[in-house]
Amino acid sequence: MATRERRSSSRADPGLGTAAPARRPQAATPALRPGRAHRVRVYVGLGANLGDAAGTLAAGTHALAALPGVRLAGVSRLYATKPVGVADQPEFHNAVVALDVPAGPDPGTGALALLIALKMVERAFGRQARERWGPRELDLDLLVFGRHPIHIERPAAALSDDPAKPAVQWLQVPHASARERLFVLAPLADLAPGLCPPGWGETVATARSRAEVREGPDAARAIATWDPGRAGWTARAAEVDDRLVDDDGQVSPQAVVEGRADRARPSAGSAAGP
Repeated sequence: MATRERRSSSRADPGLGTAAPARRPQAATPALRPGRAHRVRVYVGLGANLGDAAGTLAAGTHALAALPGVRLAGVSRLYATKPVGVADQPEFHNAVVALDVPAGPDPGTGALALLIALKMVERAFGRQARERWGPRELDLDLLVFGRHPIHIERPAAALSDDPAKPAVQWLQVPHASARERLFVLAPLADLAPGLCPPGWGETVATARSRAEVREGPDAARAIATWDPGRAGWTARAAEVDDRLVDDDGQVSPQAVVEGRADRARPSAGSAAGP
């Protein structure tokens, strides 16, 4: 059964392959403390479509890895995705990271501690309140928290900045729309294709296949692979089609935006994701 609790509510360096200088929120998560308690594997979705989106996601990945008690366990490929809901805006860049985080005394408490940390990271990267599905400096979504279904009221520090949301908001895990969105399922399937999140009744890979049929294969295009040695994503010809790749295997951000087809070749020594 889902964890149900009611709590009182108070109110990059430019370019695709290198993270921006670390912007680590100090004391971001008082509740996320390293200790002897066991950890849980979670999956967090990242998205952005303003400024150097790829660089922001790389820097955001490092900010998540730097949170107290958190270990970065995997990074998906980087995807260029079509906007959902509001079509008149730049395409998004999306990825998913796997993190091992403190489980907390119970799943609800642990998930809320992580959610508060995600909100603080978003604010550290300049996240502004905008309409639902609108442009984002950085969007972080808690997709899966171990094997636990969670439905719990959000405290003030974990509230969504969507002005259309009600005063009382709930954290639902697995994320309510993750199963239906290719921009989530494609990178999640890179890391955990055989995972069957609570309540889904199917694997991530199966859900991705259904979404791809519904949305079309161009709705989420893999454009780069995470390279730990470069601290960012490195493009491969097979993944970027005919996008522009320089001699170091880096994709020009302008080429990604414009879709220029100058040349493409595999990066020498580019590493696959973890």
